[in-house]
Amino acid sequence: MHQRRTQVIAMAIMYGGLSVFGGTAFGQTLGPQPNSQSSTPQSKRSSAPGADGHASEKFEKDSLVVTSEYYIGPEDVLEIIVWRNQDLSKVVTVRPDGRISLPLLGDIEATGLTPSELTANIVNRLKQFKETPTVSVILQQVNSYGIYVLGETQKPGRYYLKSKTTLLQAITMAGGFTPIAARNKIVIFRWGEGKNEIKLKASYDDIVLRDGNNQNFILKPGDTIVVPAETMVLTQ
Repeated sequence: MHQRRTQVIAMAIMYGGLSVFGGTAFGQTLGPQPNSQSSTPQSKRSSAPGADGHASEKFEKDSLVVTSEYYIGPEDVLEIIVWRNQDLSKVVTVRPDGRISLPLLGDIEATGLTPSELTANIVNRLKQFKETPTVSVILQQVNSYGIYVLGETQKPGRYYLKSKTTLLQAITMAGGFTPIAARNKIVIFRWGEGKNEIKLKASYDDIVLRDGNNQNFILKPGDTIVVPAETMVLTQ
């Protein structure tokens, strides 16, 4: 009898240990248990509209990795530092017309330039007042580096870019084409010189299958990519 009780206790400990081990180590792999408070799929919770969506968008915007190839755009906040001249040093916001205003220099074009290019322009302008000006341009806030993807993509919308991005990369960010997309009739709307809107046309097949790398445009802040439907193209 004593020997039988010992075997029963040993078996209970063994199976109990396996149960606890399975709950802690394998539970995360297999997923939460039914009726658990965390049984709602993560993707469903994160896609719910409301404050969480705005928080996610703000996080994406604030976590941008600005590279040396970043192009300045409207609403970006810049700190202009002129060494040993506090009167010329200033924190400015790029206006909707793409310019900033600085003492002595007046309006300077900023949109479409990298911080290094803008620094060089300011230095050249300052040389008429100072022989060897030392200037630094610091990007304090990124508010402009977004593009729009419209039309026949899986996830059309606005996307904040983290670095230099091509047309194909933007299409990938938007989830790729829908089955009815006219992928060889892509149009990019962009503000050009003199604030005139220009249209750039691209063909996906030309870029991927033929020698059409020149159509895989480097995107700039404010670009709008439109992927029309095949039915729209056929009716034109």
